[in-house]
Amino acid sequence: MTMTRIDDLGDRLVVVNGNAARRGALTPEFLEAITEAAERAIAPRIKAVILSSEGEFFCAGGDLNVLITRQSMAEDERCAQIDRLHARIRAIRACPVPVIAAIEGGAAGAGLSIALACDMIVAAEDAKFTAAYVKAGLVPDGGLTAALARILPRPLAMEMCLLGRPVTADRMAALGAINLVTPKGGAEAGAMELAEVLAKGPRSTQGAIRTMVARAYDSTEAEQLDIERDAMGRATGSAEAAEGIAAFLEKRAPDWP
Repeated sequence: MTMTRIDDLGDRLVVVNGNAARRGALTPEFLEAITEAAERAIAPRIKAVILSSEGEFFCAGGDLNVLITRQSMAEDERCAQIDRLHARIRAIRACPVPVIAAIEGGAAGAGLSIALACDMIVAAEDAKFTAAYVKAGLVPDGGLTAALARILPRPLAMEMCLLGRPVTADRMAALGAINLVTPKGGAEAGAMELAEVLAKGPRSTQGAIRTMVARAYDSTEAEQLDIERDAMGRATGSAEAAEGIAAFLEKRAPDWP
């Protein structure tokens, strides 16, 4: 029995993958908790969501024993099961506040997909990132190929997917794919530090920036210019902008509404 839970810390929600005995292998409870936290983050007091884990490994991805049971299903039934994972990836992307992954040990398979769907990643120095589907005769899912193509050079994305080789946290950080590398055991604390910085900022503005950056990957330059125009037009007339501009001119810390 796993003990996946959502810790409500006032200005942030922490989703804890409790499947430590199976190296954080995906469970329906963990996937449901991700969606629940994203939905609860609509509350104005919530400034960030953190995905974390018990034990020494963030998430080892799909349980191969579960995948074996799917072999006897019709293809459309198997696709329906994958859509359940993809719904969680979409929930992370649609969350109204930044989502931070705290990676101890590593993230593999669909666990890597979930980590890369987050806005920021904090990883322990010994963490490894693995897309070893090919070793089981499988292909990536959970938006992993899209995420890898966006953040990594093509040769490394191909190396990860075609050879299944793990990539270290230091290497991922050097390529800009990780925001912070911490000592072993310090990933969640590092994620909390980022959440504390976010909690001091303007929530609506952060949410707008998050959406704009996410859309930029799929938009043409002309489309993104329109997106920025519309967002800036809204932001300039907001209460957050009024306070932020006033605080800047008065050389004081802003008191965000």
